[in-house]
Amino acid sequence: MFLIIIGVLIIIVSLSIRTIPSIGLHYRTGFLIGIAMVVLGVITSCFVQIDAGYVGVKKLFGKVQKDVLHSGLNFINPLYEIDKMDVRTLNYTMSGVNDEGLSSADDAIRVLTADGLEVTIDLTVLYRVTPSEAPRIVRETGLNYEDKIVRPISRTRIRDNAVYYDAVALYSTKRDEFQTRIFKGIEADFKSRGLMLENLLVRNITLPQTVKSTIEQKIQAEQEAQKMQFVLQKETQEAERKRVEAKGIADYQRIISESLSDKQLQYEQIKAMKELAQSQNSKVIMMGGRNTPVILDAKQ
Repeated sequence: MFLIIIGVLIIIVSLSIRTIPSIGLHYRTGFLIGIAMVVLGVITSCFVQIDAGYVGVKKLFGKVQKDVLHSGLNFINPLYEIDKMDVRTLNYTMSGVNDEGLSSADDAIRVLTADGLEVTIDLTVLYRVTPSEAPRIVRETGLNYEDKIVRPISRTRIRDNAVYYDAVALYSTKRDEFQTRIFKGIEADFKSRGLMLENLLVRNITLPQTVKSTIEQKIQAEQEAQKMQFVLQKETQEAERKRVEAKGIADYQRIISESLSDKQLQYEQIKAMKELAQSQNSKVIMMGGRNTPVILDAKQ
């Protein structure tokens, strides 16, 4: 288009100077140059290259055309104005960490839960433009669809669904259910506006400091209770072991006392004295009726 405009200007200037005697003879050269630039501009304007992962939306005098241009080299009307739109997977992050999301400031979503507490949520939305819906997006929303569709719908759906959950449940047991619920809502809204939601990542849920302290105290109390239960279980097992050991000793003593007779004791006594007599040590054995003998070492 730029070459066409320049060529037209050269033609106009050439025609305007042909009546001037000193330079009028050269107007034909300028006229031909202007014609050549117009022709070249028309040719180059008839071809447009669309990169991979993009589609082209055609506009003629402000009116959006229904069909789109796909990646590659396309032959078009040179009067068309082309808006290139990215149809690859895009992400929009709203985070409380500075410079982590698209906003350099704190952009986390603050919501009220069912128990009236304020919870801060970091969210990442993965989505893409539906190629066939690109002309409708340009016509109804424009190219800044992130600020007009993605951001407000995501934040509104988060707030609308958070009121059904308590803060602690949202932080722990109901987190997956909450994410699935808001996914369905945002997916339907995006689809009606020409966008496709691919995934929704609830990256972080921050509870109020008072609630966090309460949860930490509860967890600590549960850990101490489990520790005490372990100690009691260990002591119970030790007491059972001692009881079994005492029962075994008692049973042993009972068996021994029942099985030993006077003759058996006398036999064991004679056996012991025999072994003592056979030893090389000097000793004195004092016998005394049925009592156990007293053994004295003669060397001492």
